[in-house]
Amino acid sequence: MAVPKLKELTRHEIGKNTWLGVSESDAFSRFQPHSLEYEVLANEEAVGNAMFEELQDIARQKEGDIVFVLLGGRGAQALHKKLGSLAKTNEIDDLLDRLHVFTQDALAPMRMNNSFSFVRDFERLLGEDFFKKIKSFTPMQTESNDLEADMVRYVEKIESLGGIDIFFLGHGPEPEANSHLCYIKPHSGASLNDYVGVIPISESILEHHISKFKAGGTEAKEGDEAECRNAKFILTLAPLAILTAKRVVQSIVDASTAPAKVASFKKVIETKLSGDKTELANQIDENPGLLIRLHPNSRTLILPDVLG
Repeated sequence: MAVPKLKELTRHEIGKNTWLGVSESDAFSRFQPHSLEYEVLANEEAVGNAMFEELQDIARQKEGDIVFVLLGGRGAQALHKKLGSLAKTNEIDDLLDRLHVFTQDALAPMRMNNSFSFVRDFERLLGEDFFKKIKSFTPMQTESNDLEADMVRYVEKIESLGGIDIFFLGHGPEPEANSHLCYIKPHSGASLNDYVGVIPISESILEHHISKFKAGGTEAKEGDEAECRNAKFILTLAPLAILTAKRVVQSIVDASTAPAKVASFKKVIETKLSGDKTELANQIDENPGLLIRLHPNSRTLILPDVLG
């Protein structure tokens, strides 16, 4: 499915959640539920190498530029370190020169240089040479005076580049063994027609965000954690952005530091998805981690501890 045209974008509110997407009546007919096949790899380095191979595969399969959505936190740190190391050489310059890099979520309002910002973490791991060599880098604007307007411009840029070629995705735990993808929170009302959202932040997500950054080695400057804890909104790509990406690669590597992922991943695997569209929509709203089971071209990489 093509990226939605901006003239078709509609705004709707579910409680305090604002979603921007397209007006279509039967999104479920395009995305068929399936079981989740996953691969257990030995360590984070192996996961990072597999992710890098996926990026190289896209480069071989497609001519021209590549639209690449980065994964934050622990899930892709091995990939980022590998890309950062290679960027210091000329080994992958041809690949880097084709990359349009986007982030998938952010906490706002927050200074862009806050050490708990995904942008700062990307800079730390990917390094200066990476950002000099890629074609473009587009982070979500967390200091914006009009978050919704900036999110529309975000979609506009993705659309102008032909849509997402490869989307690196994680898996976040939620209460009752549910889960979030990007920051699509359970019971947030996101539909399969929604491409981006601006939603209120929850304490559980704040704690998860801060703890995974600390576990990943973030050294916070004075005041950064307090500012992060005062964030009010999450900016996020939504279900349609995930489902219309040409390739999705999910990685889950941090169950040892986020043990709730064991139960939440188990629920994603074992949930019997309904054939009734209304019931299926309710299942996904309750547990957005199930979205991975609708994508027609995805791969899930995990470490052994994710299986408990």
